[in-house]
Amino acid sequence: MKDFLPVCIDDMKKRGWDQVDFTFVIGDAYVDHPSFGPAIISRVLEAAGYRVGIISQPDWKDPESINVFGEPRLGFLICAGNMDSMVNHYSVSKKRRAKDFFTPGGVMGKRPDHATVVYGNLIRRTYRKKPVVIGGIEASLRRMAHYDYWDDCLKRSVLLDSQADILSYGMGERSIVEIADALNSGIPVNEITFVKGTVYKTDSLDGLYDHIVLPDYDSLCADKLNYARSFYTQYCNTDAFSGKCLVEPYPDNTYVVQNPMSLPLSTEEMDRIYALPFMRTYHPSYEKQGGVDAIKEVRFSIISSRGCFGGCNFCALTFHQGRIIQARSHESILEEAKQIIKEPDFKGYIHDVGGPTANFRKPACKKQLTRGVCTNRQCLFPKPCPNLEVDHTDYLELLRKLRALPGVKKVFIRSGIRFDYVMADPDDTFFREMCEHHVSGQLKVAPEHISDAVLKALGKPENSVYQAFCKKYAAINKKLGKPQYLVPYLMSSHPGSTIKEAIELAEYLRDNHLSPEQVQDFYPTPSTISTCMYYTGVDPRTMKPVFVEHNPHGKAMQRALIQYKNPKNYELVHEALVSEHRTDLIGFDKKCLIRPRNKQDTAAKKMPGKNEKKLTEGEKKYGISFDKYDRMLKEQNSGKGKNRKKHSGH
Repeated sequence: MKDFLPVCIDDMKKRGWDQVDFTFVIGDAYVDHPSFGPAIISRVLEAAGYRVGIISQPDWKDPESINVFGEPRLGFLICAGNMDSMVNHYSVSKKRRAKDFFTPGGVMGKRPDHATVVYGNLIRRTYRKKPVVIGGIEASLRRMAHYDYWDDCLKRSVLLDSQADILSYGMGERSIVEIADALNSGIPVNEITFVKGTVYKTDSLDGLYDHIVLPDYDSLCADKLNYARSFYTQYCNTDAFSGKCLVEPYPDNTYVVQNPMSLPLSTEEMDRIYALPFMRTYHPSYEKQGGVDAIKEVRFSIISSRGCFGGCNFCALTFHQGRIIQARSHESILEEAKQIIKEPDFKGYIHDVGGPTANFRKPACKKQLTRGVCTNRQCLFPKPCPNLEVDHTDYLELLRKLRALPGVKKVFIRSGIRFDYVMADPDDTFFREMCEHHVSGQLKVAPEHISDAVLKALGKPENSVYQAFCKKYAAINKKLGKPQYLVPYLMSSHPGSTIKEAIELAEYLRDNHLSPEQVQDFYPTPSTISTCMYYTGVDPRTMKPVFVEHNPHGKAMQRALIQYKNPKNYELVHEALVSEHRTDLIGFDKKCLIRPRNKQDTAAKKMPGKNEKKLTEGEKKYGISFDKYDRMLKEQNSGKGKNRKKHSGH
């Protein structure tokens, strides 16, 4: 029968079960939609013949909260949720967020910090011998020793701290069924050491071959450079075809062993997974609490692919989904679209068709599906690889089929496109049709920065590539007669970015008349090259030093420069410009970022040459003294003053 999986003992009995095979403890509300990892894993297990009961957001202070179904026959599964619990709870400034979009009513505090660890220990208080399997994004990216930004320290593998038996990393559809089958056949959990895409702990390396022993945990803690070397070894072994087994030693003769990643799913396997009987919404018990906001972004969206060969250094996709693209068939996607069209509140708009990168629909080159990805080079960075096959034909054909469906008014692309991949395509057909049919006035792209030095640290293409994209985008839209714009995602304080580069970015925004409403400070999340840079101060690929801004005030100045027009940022922008001896950007000239605030600024501007001339012209143009302007600025910032609109200053 098509229904939600059991969430209580009564649901279990309605199905005629006397016991569940697996109790699945999750940190999110229970949303049975294919955009939610726990929903996919539970439905895959159900399709394999296993009985799964869901315990969503248990009270971690009460051991009885995990006894909803009694003792499961085979074991417990744990997933912290669709997001890392710490990212879910805290902003990059480590301030507690006000709302949890994955909890009914948006209530914050329904899951613990470091949820995987807390749930694992909660289960162990009652079930000391029962198999416990952890997975999901939080466990996946913390599978080996990792830097924890929130506690500012190097932590052990989450497998050890959670007291779990097995960790399923990456996209776990294959590994979870193999684990379930092994347990069901009577194999003790400590002997399930052969499943790809898993991590296990052991006290003996007998039987292992062709493996790499990483530096032990104590040496990682003692020397950050050891951690950088270890991390890069892990990074070079994330591929399902070429990756080797990795061993991380711990005290007391304990080893954490990471098996190679699971093989990519075929198109047929992807289709079967997305055809499972998902209810496509949150559990009805949440309706009284206001529902679950996280469903809004994905309810009318379609996942068409997995994986990303973009290779951005701040992204953990290499560690989680891998670099090999896996895609669903057109038939599978069209069938899901038809289900969406039938929903009563569908208004004719499919919000997104994509994946980590929307316009990636096939592996970067033919050899990836037989020999895996290259360990020592990227597909797009710093330049597109000569072997890269750039082709938008399949994606374009899919979009055409979707927008031709009865009841569909518009199909948007919101999951983001890789603009350098678009520019590498000699055929502009996709670019033109994207602008004509799949943009809703604004296209969001992610150049992240404009300084080539910072872009190199980010693993992004040179700024010239983005500029060429902007020029072509404007030309195509002009020809189409569409007043459409680009909304660039920008990042401040990434390793490699100093105040100098932040000012360079501010000048670019000034020259291009851009005023970003949102800016993302670099967030050091586990298992990215950028986070390794942040913690160690070196690029793990070259072991060369990288500047890292650790000071919160320095970070605030970089962020403020990107939003220099905001009056609230005046003091920070002023301080940054003075610190870099860029007082030429304080004045009345159109090239200036901010206006002078006092006589000290006036004195700083009294220099021979063009700056003095600009100052004089500025005073003549505005017809006010610096003292008068200073008073006017104070009135403006306090919301007063009759000249507020006329002299907005920006």
